Amino acid sequence: MTDMEPTDPNTPETERRDRTSFYTHAAKYWSAVPATVDGMLGGFGIISQTDIQGSVSFLKQLFKNPPGHERALDCGAGIGRITKYLLLRFFNKVDLVEQNASFLEEAKNFIGICQKVGSLYCVGLQDFSPEPKTYDLIWCQWVLGHLTDEDLIDFLKSCKRGLKPNGIIVVKENLTSSDKVEVDKEDSSVTRPITLLRILLKQAGLHCIKEQKQNNFPRGLYTVKMFALVPDIISTATNSNDNSYTTKLSVTSGDNGHTSPVG
Repeated sequence: MTDMEPTDPNTPETERRDRTSFYTHAAKYWSAVPATVDGMLGGFGIISQTDIQGSVSFLKQLFKNPPGHERALDCGAGIGRITKYLLLRFFNKVDLVEQNASFLEEAKNFIGICQKVGSLYCVGLQDFSPEPKTYDLIWCQWVLGHLTDEDLIDFLKSCKRGLKPNGIIVVKENLTSSDKVEVDKEDSSVTRPITLLRILLKQAGLHCIKEQKQNNFPRGLYTVKMFALVPDIISTATNSNDNSYTTKLSVTSGDNGHTSPVG
């Protein structure tokens, strides 16, 4: 019996296994979460109405220089909370993408019979690409922390291709108060500092046309900001080499806004 060679933690095979395990771990975590608003919001269902009010206000401001109202995509849709209370108010058709089949099934009951609900895609965002030139709005809320930096950039690039002319991507995410990435090992997610998020958005070839803080959340929760993003023509022609930040591997989940208390 020969001695085994030690495993190099930096080999492509090791990185592939790590990536797979992180996504698998998160999928397992969310499979045990109840398909309710409180479950989707990590036990903070009480903030749902305030969250929607902030999103409505933000979206109305975007329509002053409008994207169209034809079709929207709800990314990490969970049971369809954002679709039901926000997107269906503004768009003629809304598609949902969510990796948890049970959440998507419950979305049919939670939203109810509605002709404006379009396609339901059961797949993680790390493996999803919107149909090109399809959407007036792509809404990503409390889900991008479940993607690695590399997968996040690739996903946003695919979203960019999925926009119609004048289309907009909205990102609404928790942000750390420090300059460091905070890792939640329980659900395989990360919370990024705004400096890192802006770098990743730039690397994806996106330009922020409006940024706004979500107000009136209970004290002790992460800061939440909304970003309205459009393709940056200059950025899409060049590749950024700013690799000053690295985020640990993490996974895609549903509309599970982890507004966990800081610290």
